Amino acid sequence: MYSEKVMDHFSNPRNVGEIENASGVGEVGNAKCGDIMKIYLDIENDIIKDVKFKTFGCGAAIATSSMATEMIKGKSISEALEITNKAVVEALDGLPPAKIHCSVLAEEAVKAAILDYYTQNGIEAPELSGCNGCCSGCDCHHE
Repeated sequence: MYSEKVMDHFSNPRNVGEIENASGVGEVGNAKCGDIMKIYLDIENDIIKDVKFKTFGCGAAIATSSMATEMIKGKSISEALEITNKAVVEALDGLPPAKIHCSVLAEEAVKAAILDYYTQNGIEAPELSGCNGCCSGCDCHHE
C-alpha cells in the first residue's frame, strides 16, 4: 500500500523535464526492474538553483524522483550529497519493502549528477557514501 504522499508525487510529480545546458546530469538504472532515472542540475555558486528529472519506471520510481528533487532544490551541493534513500522514504511516509530500491536509485541519481558537475568543472569529488551503482543487480538495500 502506498502512502498519500507517494500517490501525490506519482500523480503530480514536481520538477519533471530537462535542463538545457545542465551543470550536471546523472543517470542510473536498475536492470532488475527496468527503472531508469535521469536528474539534471543547474548549479550556481555551489547552490542547486534548479533541478529536473525524467524517470522511466513504476509509480514509486516517479514519486522518489519527484521527492528527491524537492529535497535538494535550493540546497548547497554538500547538503544535497547528504540525501539518503532512507530520508527520501521518510519524506514520502514510507514505501513498500519491494520498492525501497527506487529510493536508492533516487539517491544515486542525485550523486551521479553532482559527480558529473564536478567532472565537468575539474573539481575533485569527495568520496561518496552509498553503493554508487550496485543496485543494478543486488538486493542489498531491500528492507
